[in-house]
Amino acid sequence: MNPQIIFLLNKSLEFLKNSNLESAELYLKQVLKLQFNNPHALSLLGVISAQQEKYNEALNYLNDSLKVSPKNSSALNNLGNIYLELKEYDNALKAYDGSLKIDPRSEEAWSNMGNALQALKRYDEAIAHYDKALNLKPNYAEAWSNKGNVLEKLKLYDEAIAHYDKALNLKPNYAEAWSNKGWALHHLKRIDDAIAHYDRALSINHNYVIGWCNKGWALHELGLFDEAIAHYDKALNLKPNYAEAWSNKGNALHELKRYDEAITHYDKALSLKPDIDWIAGDLLHTKMKICDWSGLADSLKTVSKKVMEGKKFSTPFGMLYLSDDISLHKKSSEVYIKHRYPCNDALGPILKYANKEKIRVAYFSADFHNHAIGYLIAELFELHDKNQFEVIGFSFGPITNDDMRIRLKKSFNRFIEVGSLSDFEIAKLSRDLNIDIAIDLNGFTQHSRTGIFANRAAPIQVNYLGYPGTMGADYIDYIIADKILIPVYLQSFYKEKVVYLPHSYQVNDRKRVISNKQFTRSELGLPEKGFIFCCFNNNYKILPSTFAGWMRILKIVEDSFLWLLQDNAWVINNLKNEAQKQGVDPNRLLFADRMPPPEHLARHCQADLFLDTFPYNAHTTASDALWTGLPILTLMGQSFASRVTASLLTAISLQELITDTQEKYEALAIELAMNPQKLLDIKFKLANTRLSSPLFDTPLFTKHVESAYIQMYDVYKANLPSDNLFI
Repeated sequence: MNPQIIFLLNKSLEFLKNSNLESAELYLKQVLKLQFNNPHALSLLGVISAQQEKYNEALNYLNDSLKVSPKNSSALNNLGNIYLELKEYDNALKAYDGSLKIDPRSEEAWSNMGNALQALKRYDEAIAHYDKALNLKPNYAEAWSNKGNVLEKLKLYDEAIAHYDKALNLKPNYAEAWSNKGWALHHLKRIDDAIAHYDRALSINHNYVIGWCNKGWALHELGLFDEAIAHYDKALNLKPNYAEAWSNKGNALHELKRYDEAITHYDKALSLKPDIDWIAGDLLHTKMKICDWSGLADSLKTVSKKVMEGKKFSTPFGMLYLSDDISLHKKSSEVYIKHRYPCNDALGPILKYANKEKIRVAYFSADFHNHAIGYLIAELFELHDKNQFEVIGFSFGPITNDDMRIRLKKSFNRFIEVGSLSDFEIAKLSRDLNIDIAIDLNGFTQHSRTGIFANRAAPIQVNYLGYPGTMGADYIDYIIADKILIPVYLQSFYKEKVVYLPHSYQVNDRKRVISNKQFTRSELGLPEKGFIFCCFNNNYKILPSTFAGWMRILKIVEDSFLWLLQDNAWVINNLKNEAQKQGVDPNRLLFADRMPPPEHLARHCQADLFLDTFPYNAHTTASDALWTGLPILTLMGQSFASRVTASLLTAISLQELITDTQEKYEALAIELAMNPQKLLDIKFKLANTRLSSPLFDTPLFTKHVESAYIQMYDVYKANLPSDNLFI
């Protein structure tokens, strides 16, 4: 070889060793001037271009190198790495395979091929390739860490940590391994330990983008959203096109209710990576929170199409209030379960427990405090027959000291704080306590811990109250409902077997206090005269079609007003602007601030008729209205969420307030507003039946749900398959 070329190649290698890419590139291009097809220079330029994220340029250099020197295993390995970055996994595997045919003892190619298999979720094959690399080179730190990554994805966190530790023993300054171990600790809810590991990674490499982002997520988990944002900003300063950092920052801004900024960040993430997991749905849901309906129809069409194709475009909860398509709801849940909470058999099967004197029922929730779920279910826990059932609460939500939490803790035989434990540890604890029936009160709502049930916390697992739809999981055995919520002809849209309670599925608390405060209209910002329609549902439940119907009602009913709950200032502006567009005076929209529950219940008396939302009805809010004597008009669809108010109205014998088309809904609202006697008759009927109806007969409900638990238990003990139950 030309001595000058040798000199230039050696100099380029020195610069590469010191990470001086520009100087190395300069010397290599001088080589090409002397020998345009020098395979070594072409191969190294490919590596440099890849490090600069110029992947197409890198491919050209490496392919040119291989044309000259096709038996260059290193060039083929590097080619595979570029294809891996580009997510062209088949091409990556082909390149690695070619490299290994030339050099079967290349531990690097074995490990890299494992990375491609890992990306394809072919985890067993990936592990086999890492093991091959480690057989060739037992002190190969990168292979130990890469294998740890597969174990982490398989949720074998302790094993993953052991592999990261092996990598760190071999290479103490291995920033990626420190961060990866932090991520495994993070999953085990050892957040402080995770942060310490992220800090160690960042102390080694202050420019380690993933380390900043991972630490930001840990701070997010601790509720330190401003600090999390600062860390995401650090990641974005280092890598402005890092889509995940944009979306993570959007999540933190969302938690701080800085919805406009969150929307901007989600948009940016999607512009960089259109298929980024779940963010298209998050963007849509955040816009709904501020009643920004721009582009809603097209966005919903796209997201729905992608979900039905099995893509990770939206979490299930958001689909409930955007569509009444029950098949879409089921598919959304199935996709989410498949990718986020697949069945984990690490704990093994549950052996039949010995017969006990009492059935052990455990309720799992993040909402054992002043929360809508607590307000509904508190008395059930108190009324459970403790001679027949041992009732245990597993709490993984915020540890508060409010009145509801104090009351709830007293109602259980045992109340266990498990927020600091991993899903695996909670499931194991549940098994150690021989829990017979595990009730998930969260489903896919905020702060849910579906992973507990993916690990099979009990032989019988039940979806109840928190999530109005199917969980789409084989490991959830039953959903508690009634014949209104899930008619027999709709059972196929639920993965669970249906437990039919005889009246409404919804439990209620007769001890809910209505304040004695007598609000005047002026105190509440209401006009002294005029008919007050109200809807105290969350703003994100208001679809354009519902709002348009409300505006048509206001146009016909003179001197009528619509009283809404306001979650944020954007809602007021957006809805008033929308009213103006539809020819309604914006001043006819009135907005209520949040207030303590007893006072909130008391102010219901100043409303004349509650107008429900569709397709996501009022749930606890419907019970609030009926408990205070305020009639609620509903539109019933096909989905669980769209049939809840109908279930409650049926249980309180007010079926005349259930409609099944938008036209009937609007017509009845107008009739009740313009026919005072008809509305008064309904109010008298509600007042006379409220306390005697099954809806608010908590002792009766308790007997029914306990009968359901006994039937579930008997089916399980008899080794029979789960089936629909009618109580």
